[in-house]
Amino acid sequence: MVTRRRMLAGLAAASLLPRAGWSSVGTPNYLSAARAPDGTYLLAGLTSIGDITFTIPLPARGHAAAAHPERAEAVAFARRPGTFALVLDCRDGAIINTLTAPEGRHFYGHGTFSTDGNTLFTSENSYEVGEGVIGLWDVTQNYTRIGEFSSGGIGPHDLKLMPDGQTLVVANGGIETHPDMGRSKLNIPVMEPNLSYLSTNGTPLEQVTLPPALHKNSIRHLAVRPDGLVAFAMQWQGPKTEAPPLLGLHRRNATVDLLTATEQAHRAMQGYAGSVAISGDGHFAAITSPRGNLAQVFDIKTGALIVSHKLDDVCGIGPAQTGFFLTTGTGLVGRIRAEKREHPLQWDNHLIAIAPQA
Repeated sequence: MVTRRRMLAGLAAASLLPRAGWSSVGTPNYLSAARAPDGTYLLAGLTSIGDITFTIPLPARGHAAAAHPERAEAVAFARRPGTFALVLDCRDGAIINTLTAPEGRHFYGHGTFSTDGNTLFTSENSYEVGEGVIGLWDVTQNYTRIGEFSSGGIGPHDLKLMPDGQTLVVANGGIETHPDMGRSKLNIPVMEPNLSYLSTNGTPLEQVTLPPALHKNSIRHLAVRPDGLVAFAMQWQGPKTEAPPLLGLHRRNATVDLLTATEQAHRAMQGYAGSVAISGDGHFAAITSPRGNLAQVFDIKTGALIVSHKLDDVCGIGPAQTGFFLTTGTGLVGRIRAEKREHPLQWDNHLIAIAPQA
């Protein structure tokens, strides 16, 4: 007779038991990569008040991560142009799997899960032909690579799952790279960034581009409101004498809306928006610039710049209930215009919000 204990042990061995949820690691609100004082790298969980709930060593500098929608499991991506990503059990730091980009591909540092958590989508470069692809990984089969499809452009960086659960939005930055050339940008004079909307099976649905005069404004990072409004952050690759807007909004079947401020406000960002977020109440969109040491908050309804918050080396940003949570390369974490906590860590570019569990 098979006892209950033996049956459970057998199921666990076969990886059929659900892994514990995010409450098992202190119910973090965010994930962020960081650099420790001794020069090593890690992935950490952060609460909305700045407490660290767990840390996991990383073998090299991380960029962004993807949080599984149910399990305390994260995929940590190497900084572009990385060829590996680690699937981590956040309870004990165990490496569940190492994802290796297929031959002729490298990761761009971002990924997202399907609503049910069964598929991971990754932004990648098919560098020999200079085209972007979205990689598909079957989570139920220990993250087996099961295919890919076109990203709809060159240099896909960030990607998000839209609220319908059936559509991906991809920030095709327009910049061609090759791992043999490090982080060199190979096609600036002719780059053409776009936002591409694709079904989760790869069918192109919609694509929007910027005005021709802004073709050097690389679309890099994304935030999505529950009603489908997309906020996107840009990085200017044109002359330093110019200071275009770096934050845009888009809704399906509509034109792009670029949020503008004074020339002085744009110039203060030094042509670089490192991250973007939409506030938890949906009223505001914000971008950060570690080069300009600024976080700028815009009113989505009016398009007006309402806050320009000075903070050294600020980059990571995520939604708080009625505002935003920030991280900096100097170790600070906290809300805009609120007292912040300090950790002996250099927080990296991105703050990944973990969806609250019912």
